[in-house]
Amino acid sequence: MDNDWKQDPRLNQMSKEKLDYLTNMVAHIKSLKKDQLLPAFASMQMDAMKKGMNFTNDETDLLLSVLSANMTPAEKSRMESIRALANKMAARKS
Repeated sequence: MDNDWKQDPRLNQMSKEKLDYLTNMVAHIKSLKKDQLLPAFASMQMDAMKKGMNFTNDETDLLLSVLSANMTPAEKSRMESIRALANKMAARKS
């Protein structure tokens, strides 16, 4: 996983707080084994929600594209399932 994601124009609209969170998340994820990515993503997404940090769909899409760059189609599908679950949980809180 390289730092090309930092050049994505969608980041220009992101708050410094969110950008810092994403940068830390990506740095953490780089150290994980492939089979640890999905649980780490779910945990970090829940942590962000607990902190009141809500990511837009574009921001989440950017994060998912970074995380899924080297995943198999099955792993990408599981990640999408986690995202859908997190969205449902977030909707219940609002």
